[in-house]
Amino acid sequence: MEQPRRKPVAYVVSEELVKLSSLLPSNKNRSFVVHSLISALRLPHLQSIDGEKCFQILRPGRASPKDLLVYHTREYLEYALNPSNVTELSPEGLQGAEFGLEDDCPPFRGLREYIQLVAGATLTAVGALKDDIADIAICWDGGRHHAQKSHASGFCYVADCVLAILALRRPTSLTVSSRKPRVMYLDLDLHFSDGVSQAFYSTSSTGASQVLTLSIHHASPGFFPISTLSGLPDTDASSFDPFCLSLPLRQGASNRTFLRIWPIVERIRDIFDPDYFVIQCGVDGLAGDPLATWNWSLGGEGSLGWCVGRIVDRWQGKKLFLGGGGYNSANAARAWAHLTSIAAAKPLPLDTEIPDHRAFPLYQPSFTLDIAAGNMQDHNTEEYIQTVEACFENASAVLRSRLVSM
Repeated sequence: MEQPRRKPVAYVVSEELVKLSSLLPSNKNRSFVVHSLISALRLPHLQSIDGEKCFQILRPGRASPKDLLVYHTREYLEYALNPSNVTELSPEGLQGAEFGLEDDCPPFRGLREYIQLVAGATLTAVGALKDDIADIAICWDGGRHHAQKSHASGFCYVADCVLAILALRRPTSLTVSSRKPRVMYLDLDLHFSDGVSQAFYSTSSTGASQVLTLSIHHASPGFFPISTLSGLPDTDASSFDPFCLSLPLRQGASNRTFLRIWPIVERIRDIFDPDYFVIQCGVDGLAGDPLATWNWSLGGEGSLGWCVGRIVDRWQGKKLFLGGGGYNSANAARAWAHLTSIAAAKPLPLDTEIPDHRAFPLYQPSFTLDIAAGNMQDHNTEEYIQTVEACFENASAVLRSRLVSM
């Protein structure tokens, strides 16, 4: 039987997007480093066996204030999008603090354009999926999962993940199913997806949601962000929402731990049966990140590459891959370049040598694509993993019963 033609992967990028994303105070020049490596590896030019192009490059448009008002408050946007309020030279007054534009989210020149273009880039990727141009879309400059409805937070100035989910759950003329579209958000960042999870959290004890969020993250006392939603699911709590799930991992989480918990992720997926997936691929949990909290690697069973490979190859539904955290720019580029190749079903070997290009010196000493695990101890013991499994067994049962009752 002839296999259906694989659509090109939609890859969202432009010079303006790279320039503005490279201004982000928490990740100066990271966007330039990432897209430079992907270009140097000639990934956008990959072709399938039958000569079809593997990628369709999409230039993002800017999100309009109307697009942003789908989620953000008018007050926040009026302040953040006003250039006179957010230049680096302006004093940080009380009003800026009210909107989170201080500390880890300082104002910077170009913030207005950054907010509009990052949101526009993610929505451009969403459009490619909804218009059936692509089954997989990538926007590595998106994934700003801490941004709140009314303020910036955690290096995140715009809630592009939330805007993407809201857009994907709206039916279109191409929707053939009688049910409303379901969207599963999976967050692989080191930090809890508080901005996204809170946006869709509900204490209603009846009915079902079109959106399910599942965040796999590190949690410990004082670790950002502090949230009552970041712990293991407790089905006995009145605040429990089976559509807002968290899987906290301890220090040193490695391939071994992710291999153990991945069946939980796939069980939740099977029960919810989504039409769309939004996968936030923050890479600050990889070995070598300055945060030095997890010990995850790029290759091998249970690795980031392995997890994304299973999503691409085995999960039925359209997929949006977004960026996120990652404070070793060279490793972020390595990881997202490798994931880009996986999305196109052309996975690069991890011993691939880094081509000579402007950012080449950043890849010393190995000058290869691989990000190997370090020597950090994995504190996710067998006892703890069994606790996680038991909690999610209960959560899965509640989720299933809520969906059946629709």
